Amino acid sequence: MSLACGLPLLECVYCLACARWAWKRCLHTGDRDSATWGLASAADFAPVPRLCRLIMANYDHHPCGCGLDARCVVRRRTYADTRGRVTPYLLYLDHANADIVLALRGLNLARETDYALLLDNRLGKRRFDGGYVHNGLLRAAAWVLDAECHLLSDLLTHYPDYTLTITGHSLGAGIAAMLTMVVVLNLDKLGTNLHRARIRCYAMAPARCMSLNLAVRYADIINSVVLQDDFLPRTATPLEDIFKSILCLPCLLCLRCLRDTCIPEDAMLKDPRRLYAPGRIYHIVERKMFRCGRYPPMVKTAVPVDGRFEHIVLSCNATMDHAIIWIEREAQKALDLMVEREITMEVPSEQRMERDECLQREHIEEHKAALRRAVTLSVPDARSSSAYGTFGEQPERSESFPSASLLAKQRMSWNDLVDRVFDRDEAGHIVLRSSLPP
Repeated sequence: MSLACGLPLLECVYCLACARWAWKRCLHTGDRDSATWGLASAADFAPVPRLCRLIMANYDHHPCGCGLDARCVVRRRTYADTRGRVTPYLLYLDHANADIVLALRGLNLARETDYALLLDNRLGKRRFDGGYVHNGLLRAAAWVLDAECHLLSDLLTHYPDYTLTITGHSLGAGIAAMLTMVVVLNLDKLGTNLHRARIRCYAMAPARCMSLNLAVRYADIINSVVLQDDFLPRTATPLEDIFKSILCLPCLLCLRCLRDTCIPEDAMLKDPRRLYAPGRIYHIVERKMFRCGRYPPMVKTAVPVDGRFEHIVLSCNATMDHAIIWIEREAQKALDLMVEREITMEVPSEQRMERDECLQREHIEEHKAALRRAVTLSVPDARSSSAYGTFGEQPERSESFPSASLLAKQRMSWNDLVDRVFDRDEAGHIVLRSSLPP
């Protein structure tokens, strides 16, 4: 009798729990993820629309459009050139902005090789620089650097005042982030005059590709740009599981969303294999709850540790916000509004320079605070201070800071990376390995 009375009670509790979960999920909107972040400045966000147009130039319907000067295209690689090892990319000399840009296109749904890059991974398969990364994206990044290192070295030597910017969209954004890390750890590969301050990365709508300690540590040079409700930076489900289960994708995402909602966030933070969107995040917000239509976009930025886009937004715009065309359009609108606001305020040039220097110092302090918070939250392999000269500063020495010899052992050299990623065929040519050791 008591069992019969207890079953309805359990059913009621279960229904109430499901209703509470559904209510919280339906009320979670994209603008809440960055509600406590600060506003981005026009100087920091200015390269984003321009780099989006360079990425779009890789697509077949934008061969030399988007304001691209064909004379400044140093090299263009198509699928025929890369043989599916990486998505198409181009090298561009942007003389107006003193910038050498390597731009990679995003996922091509009609190319099996792009899916192969995503499927070449499993949780915890690849360790790199004290953390975990996506194995397939790392292999693609290693191939790009091996193919273009001599040309990049020549360009950086010939233009010593130019910066090196690596950018990409979606799948290409993950490769760009991996490539940036490999370049930073092998600066001598690209010449003696290259240092960390000359390198930067802008990942547009990136996939989750690196563990939290790496995402925070490289936030001084890697920047992720996310438009409102974009699903990919929020998808904690491993990409290989998504594409292997494409026929039941809605069921998979719902179950994964339910699982991530029930797991405490501190438990997720302590999983060293869990991957995140890389670096500093710029979030373009243009819609708010219970409001119809789009509003003038604003850009918020931070180096978050906890609350780093942990929940998928149930929105009809989740896939549309992933498109590079929409990202470029809304980024340009947001930048125009920032510039217009500065012109309206009539800020003198001297004060604008002082403000830019102040913002740079704030970014440094924000990055250091994020590193300290990662240590406080017991994020695996997190360090209280950057070991790589963040923002060109000398690393601070402390009891918890590892020695230089230990750090040198932890870093993967270029030769070690090539040995792990590539083999040589009978003719002596470098080829990708079909399978890699863990």
